[in-house]
Amino acid sequence: MPRRRRQQQGLERVLGTPALFATAYGNVGSSIYYALGVTAVLALGLTPIVFIVSGIIFAATAATYAEGTVRFPEAGGSSSFARHAFNELVSFGAAWAQMLNYIITIAISAFFVPHYLSIFWKPLRDNPGDIIGGIAVIVLLVGLNIVGIREAAGLNIFLAVVDFATQLLLVVLGFVLIFSPHVLKANIHLGVAPSWPNFLLAIPVAMIAYTGIETVSNLAEEARDPSRAIPRSISWVAVAVFAIYFTLPWIALSALPVHLDAAGHYVTRLGQTPDQGGFQNDPVLGLVENLGLHGFALDAAKVYVGVLAATILFIATNAGVIGASRITYAMSSYRQLPNSFRRLHQRFKTPWLSILVFAGFVSSIVVLTGKTTFLGDMYAFGAMLSFTIAHAAVIAMRYRDRDVELVFRARPNLRVRGVDWPLFAILGGLGTALAWISVVIQKPDARWAGLGWLAGGLVIYAVYRLRFVRAPLSRTVRAPAFVLGPSLTIEYRTIIVPVLRNAESEEALVAAARLAADRGALVVVVNVLEVPLDRSLDSPMPEAEEEAERVLDDAQALLESYGVRAVTRLVRARRAGPAIVEEANRRNAELIIMGAARRRTGKAIFGNTVDYVLKASHSRVLIVAGERAA
Repeated sequence: MPRRRRQQQGLERVLGTPALFATAYGNVGSSIYYALGVTAVLALGLTPIVFIVSGIIFAATAATYAEGTVRFPEAGGSSSFARHAFNELVSFGAAWAQMLNYIITIAISAFFVPHYLSIFWKPLRDNPGDIIGGIAVIVLLVGLNIVGIREAAGLNIFLAVVDFATQLLLVVLGFVLIFSPHVLKANIHLGVAPSWPNFLLAIPVAMIAYTGIETVSNLAEEARDPSRAIPRSISWVAVAVFAIYFTLPWIALSALPVHLDAAGHYVTRLGQTPDQGGFQNDPVLGLVENLGLHGFALDAAKVYVGVLAATILFIATNAGVIGASRITYAMSSYRQLPNSFRRLHQRFKTPWLSILVFAGFVSSIVVLTGKTTFLGDMYAFGAMLSFTIAHAAVIAMRYRDRDVELVFRARPNLRVRGVDWPLFAILGGLGTALAWISVVIQKPDARWAGLGWLAGGLVIYAVYRLRFVRAPLSRTVRAPAFVLGPSLTIEYRTIIVPVLRNAESEEALVAAARLAADRGALVVVVNVLEVPLDRSLDSPMPEAEEEAERVLDDAQALLESYGVRAVTRLVRARRAGPAIVEEANRRNAELIIMGAARRRTGKAIFGNTVDYVLKASHSRVLIVAGERAA
């Protein structure tokens, strides 16, 4: 393929480790602005210990998601893992729990936006001002997403970096100005404040601090080299978030220590509601106010943190809206929900119904509760269930596919009777399962609301599958491609183009660009790095990798010159044919376009790879061919 100068400058659409990390941290890091308050309500002086325990569980969960996502680099996270490990019914349960997580993320992020903006207008800090403000944020973002206005990815990454730097600055200032081991020691009253049941319950609630681990899974389809970028980015996110939650609670409890209130109860203003003079709904702003700053420095810090927090939470709300629409689209693609949820708006080409119903209507109903503790409990219910299914899926796949060679295998492991048992998934699964049980037992509101959500979803799923799809609940069934008009023209949403450095690949790219430009499709450019049998799949191959990167860069530049949206994938495999078919199946691609030279002699007319794809692919295959002498 002739080298082409990149036509479009700016942020790469193909995500590497730094971009995946920044995007994920922009979602995960936003949780500090509400998790600190809702956790302190229960954990009091042991809040830092609770975050450490939940951080260890999160580290195990991160390892599970790293292995599962590298193995199946597709949107869906725990739902995708469950589909491959178990069946479609379990996959639906995980997806429905994820949907609850997205709804709560939207609701709680939107609800906290007006609280941080209350530095400009006091009524936003109390009901009904915060409820009205939260619903207004949701309505605005739902409207923008239906219209199809894209996120400014560069701005998101910039804000994530600024946010992380600000949190580190608060930690440093706190240690210099107010950190007090004596106060922290006086905060602790073992078995009394907090009580042991509250301490145990605080652990799953604190997991709200780690919202967004699904983000990396959902971005996996846009990662160029998932086997390397995904584990590294997840590790970076885990370390960065853990660093903040290991340090910031010590500072917060030094500034707002535990004390006895008028009724003789141990409390901290960090966990009290605004009407009680506390900062449960804006804990970081409360920390700033009690950091020991005065005069202009205090006013400037409050404005800066208030605006930054509101902006980050606004973006986190939008990420929830996008996530809710994406998981709904994926569920309808696998016939878990009616096809109407994946139909696009005729003008804006967005899944408007899924955005309106789940991200808009249901999330707004949740905001109307106006109770941050209830929102935290509900998130813990959905997240712990979803995480537990993810852990169980990785354990099951390790047992079932014990002889399958994995590109990436998370650690630590214990080999027993020929099986590399994933200790991280076993310990993480026990932790998240016990945390979920703790919520179910101790929180009746969350118990009945969460179980009601699951029961309602299962009824909808069963009725739809049995009456309309006429398929067993456990069978995986893909929705067919949409057919438009009397001409029966297929709506190509995703086109796969395998490429090499040759003229045939360039012709295939041109054909893909013309089809995609007419239909607004996504073109996925794939270069398969065939690894010899005497080397492990993840072994370094620097020269081959560098050449593959150049081929992918040139292919993307060509497609962008046609105004086509493209992502690139570098896939490691033993053989190219099965890797291409697997990539098309995972993405549910409607079309594969391959460039090939027609051979005049020999059994394989277009070569072994093309012949394999023609025989094995569930997608349509278009061959762009030219003559070549044998």
